[in-house]
Amino acid sequence: MATAIERDQKDVLARFKQEFFQPEDQIYMDGNSLGLMSKRAEAKLVELAASWKVHGIDGWTEGAHPWFTLAEEMSTRLAPLVGALSTEVMVTGSITSNIHQMLSTIYQPTSERFVIVVDELNFPSDIYAVESHLRLRGLDPATAMRKVKSRDGHTLEFDDIVSEMTDDVALLLLPSVLYRSGQLLPIRDITEAAHRKGILAGFDLAHSIGALPHDLHEDGVDFAVWCHYKYMNSGPGGTGGLYIHERHHHLLPGNAGWFGSDKTKQFDMDHQFSKAEGAGAYQIGTPNIFSMAPLLGSIELFEEAGIDAIREKSLQLTAFLRKLIKEQLPELLDVTPEADKDRGGHIALVHPEAARICKALKQAGVVPDFRTPNIIRLAPIAFYTSFNDVEEMVGRLKEIMQGELYKNFTNNRNVVA
Repeated sequence: MATAIERDQKDVLARFKQEFFQPEDQIYMDGNSLGLMSKRAEAKLVELAASWKVHGIDGWTEGAHPWFTLAEEMSTRLAPLVGALSTEVMVTGSITSNIHQMLSTIYQPTSERFVIVVDELNFPSDIYAVESHLRLRGLDPATAMRKVKSRDGHTLEFDDIVSEMTDDVALLLLPSVLYRSGQLLPIRDITEAAHRKGILAGFDLAHSIGALPHDLHEDGVDFAVWCHYKYMNSGPGGTGGLYIHERHHHLLPGNAGWFGSDKTKQFDMDHQFSKAEGAGAYQIGTPNIFSMAPLLGSIELFEEAGIDAIREKSLQLTAFLRKLIKEQLPELLDVTPEADKDRGGHIALVHPEAARICKALKQAGVVPDFRTPNIIRLAPIAFYTSFNDVEEMVGRLKEIMQGELYKNFTNNRNVVA
């Protein structure tokens, strides 16, 4: 097998490492929680701030990126990353607010069909959103929300998902990639199975957008939501995104707001809502210009690198990482599915001292991610992680494990894990 140095020499994405800010000698393995800042993201943030300084209120219609149509401009450029029509994508809101928007728009329960299927391994915020939405509809989450069970506590089986698609189910909301284990679900197969039973299919792409290509339109997915601050490197709290298939564009937004208006009529100030065409209708409030600005720079990098090349390097990095872990640190249990088609962009390792190990790694100059109760997540990012970084990180981890250096720390999570 090729060495780390040989792999780095052949890496077609190697030049992008210099595009990102990173402390010297730090190995950053937490890009699946918060991506690093790029020079282009910083430049776009400064540029958009300057547009306010120079233009004042005229920044809404003047400058290189007029604010009034900024979300639409970005959405058109972002759509290829999720395999959608430009009219099906909108940069807006957050994952949770977009879940509420999609559910309030597309979820239309009846006495026969009212159940929303989720899974027991999903990120808590998605569950909170579904529960509160059901309560607003006068439904009891105990009966109107059904969780797909996991057989091993880390992954989901396709057959178990399908078995929950009973006649009383109206909609399902699942992650594209499970945030703990890194399992990539078969989006097209799940969607087709749901549609055969008259069920709407929605996905949370938080842990897949920017890490791998999607084909939401052709897969027939009804709706999707995501953030941009992980693999998309848009910065903390950066504006999120939503997708809604064109077959649903006739629907009025469940949560209507001023920026969901037809832009040619928005400033008529008419109390009669004139719905925008396409996904733009599902915006609510005024766009957060400074939260969106870094994404402009990030999109440039994705356009230059190509999502297919990013995915290919990501798969190589995670395969290299798990090979080294298996050979040198067998006491760490790798719970991420092995096949490329079943794996997202990170590797999940289980160890009873996981929290302590993560703290020791930070002291050793490695930034990992801990997830309760015992998961170490490591995400080598195609843009700014080299194969040598992976090899060096495993070496530092090996020193920690062999010397039991983790025992110098408490085995409980920090406030932000």
